[in-house]
Amino acid sequence: MFGNIFEGKKVFLTGHTGFKGSWLCAWLLKLGAKVTGYALSPTYPESHFELLGLAKRIHHIEGDVRDRTRLVAAIQEAQPEIVFHLAAQALVRPSYKEPADTFETNVMGGVNLIEGVRACESVRVLVFITSDKCYRNVNWEWGYRETDALGGHDPYSASKACAELVFNAYWHSFLQGTGRLSAATTRAGNVIGGGDWATDRLIPDCVRALRQGETIEIRNPQATRPWQHVLEPLGGYLHIARRLSETKPGEIHAAWNFGPGHNANRPVEHVVRDVITHWGSGEYTVRPDPSAPREDHWLQLNTDRASNYLHWDPVWDYPESIQQTVEWYRAFHARESIPEVTDSQIDAYVKRWQELGRP
Repeated sequence: MFGNIFEGKKVFLTGHTGFKGSWLCAWLLKLGAKVTGYALSPTYPESHFELLGLAKRIHHIEGDVRDRTRLVAAIQEAQPEIVFHLAAQALVRPSYKEPADTFETNVMGGVNLIEGVRACESVRVLVFITSDKCYRNVNWEWGYRETDALGGHDPYSASKACAELVFNAYWHSFLQGTGRLSAATTRAGNVIGGGDWATDRLIPDCVRALRQGETIEIRNPQATRPWQHVLEPLGGYLHIARRLSETKPGEIHAAWNFGPGHNANRPVEHVVRDVITHWGSGEYTVRPDPSAPREDHWLQLNTDRASNYLHWDPVWDYPESIQQTVEWYRAFHARESIPEVTDSQIDAYVKRWQELGRP
């Protein structure tokens, strides 16, 4: 899979202790990569990173992307060929509480990462992950294309739009002229999957309530999102890294959307009902929060560019994604081996990918 381009390759990954980063790290190890991870220590108890024992399976560095000197030195020491940048303050609601920290991490953290890539001659591929929320959301009912306007009503969204502008400026001013590097930004939709313990996120909040036998509380039952399993965008990141490695330096710079199909759009209340069904018990109540910060009602990505030029399309539909997600949490609740559960879900995803005849 992915043309075996990760076999034996040195890969540098920021944000590897987080939800998406830990899944990507696990997948890269299965693909034979030699991984160096740079991130803060895990934020939540029973983190996916710790459950997988990743600190002993990779070169694990605890560091802050806001520390330019240390990050640049870590990249130089690792001498990677491929770099994935995932480290971020990744939540909307906390960005209202700590806007300065959000901008420092998501904007200046990106600057520092690119400075490290600029200084390291070994790097051939950079995949710079931002967010679907980098678009100026006007709540229209069709998907945003990569050429649509950037923006953001909240600090998190604005910080991701800024990160895209930072990347674009560095690309045209410095990276494109290196003659050694190909790079791209990626924008993923709303992600679900096992191992996410973030507060104020729907699935983790549901699971915490269900494990305690409590009623699930939801704020905005009709808020609609395009739900996708975490392996979908990660497969996209790996796919674009493969394509970048196979092209001449500088030829594929672009932004790429990785999102689910249209049938994945579901209101929050629908998702909560499905979680309860797959868990086997539970109940919910609607409890609006008048003091809650503004949240967009609708956001969807158009993924035609990835489909047409990369031959990438989603593998798991919404029903499969929510089922796999809840099964992971049920396995965790039953104290099953999480490395085995995570590994088997990656295998199931890859098997389905191959059954669909994907390149």
